[in-house]
Amino acid sequence: MNKWGKTIGAVLLASSLLVGGMALNGGFKGPEKAYAAEEVQKNIVSVVGKGELSIKPDVVYLSIGVSTSAATAEEAQKNTGAKISKITALLKGTWGLADKDIKSTQFYVQPNYSYSEKDGQQVKGYIAQHTLEVTYRDLAKVGSLLDAVSTAGANNIGNARFAIEDPSAFEAQVIEKAMANADVKAAAIAKSAKRSLGQVVTVIQNDDGNNPVTYLETAAMSKSSADANGATSVEAGEVKVTTRLSVTYELK
Repeated sequence: MNKWGKTIGAVLLASSLLVGGMALNGGFKGPEKAYAAEEVQKNIVSVVGKGELSIKPDVVYLSIGVSTSAATAEEAQKNTGAKISKITALLKGTWGLADKDIKSTQFYVQPNYSYSEKDGQQVKGYIAQHTLEVTYRDLAKVGSLLDAVSTAGANNIGNARFAIEDPSAFEAQVIEKAMANADVKAAAIAKSAKRSLGQVVTVIQNDDGNNPVTYLETAAMSKSSADANGATSVEAGEVKVTTRLSVTYELK
């Protein structure tokens, strides 16, 4: 009995020393890691930086359409097609537009209904609509072009959308502005909290995976009273290239 008692006691003592040694050597670091992660989470600040550039546009997208009515669908479609062909030839020949700068965006032929209490709803002819999107780069002549296509038969002209054709050329500039804006915001927060900023932890660009977004400003088209001929006046103004960055900083 004494022999076995001494053996069991020695084993228990060895096990205790082994466990104690592992603890001293950092064998169990789960709680320590969790604590460190919590500290990192406590010592950060996150802000959203905004960058924006106002730039003179270099392209305009024009919506030019023809709508005609006729007794039959075939006649309405034929009349609309003839006017669209004339406008397309004018854009390519007189105004020098390439095929890639003219594309159809809408086409339909539908009944035109009338209603009376006596006869109810009845078809009263047909309407054919054909719309082109025209890309044009000589912004000083936009009004003149619109007057020309109107004379050629266009009777459904939408707003002019001015834009930057290649906004990626301004990507670095607008990102730098957004980052500088984030730095200012984060520094102000740190100062208010009597802390100082450390290094940047994360940066996320909030543009849905796209390049900095170009916001297309719509230009109003009007007849100029100062022009004896009543020519259409279109002002391009400026467009904005913007981006947003979500930035996380360490706090010291």
